Amino acid sequence: SGLARAREWSLALDFLGEMVESGLEVNVFHASAAVSACEKAGQWQQALELLRQLPARRVVANAFTYNSAISACEKGGKWALGLSLFAEMPRVGLERNVISFGAAISACEK
Repeated sequence: SGLARAREWSLALDFLGEMVESGLEVNVFHASAAVSACEKAGQWQQALELLRQLPARRVVANAFTYNSAISACEKGGKWALGLSLFAEMPRVGLERNVISFGAAISACEK
């Protein structure tokens, strides 16, 4: 998304919050874009917090959401957290893909 590319992670989170406050439905695409914005800005704590908040918002994360969170952990030097998310994917019913494996491998090299 444009916000992710511009690294405007706080603005992305603000928009997500406004959607919730306005009673608009937040879906996995909105949430994934916000997680990706956090990842690109190196905000691994925010990316993880958002990922963990999704069930309360009745949003089911997809592989893209998890991959962005894994990459956020990798960029933040939190390789163990990234690998934990990688291991969690099958338990939540998500199939790991080449991006997932690449993010996990990158986390290991940090």
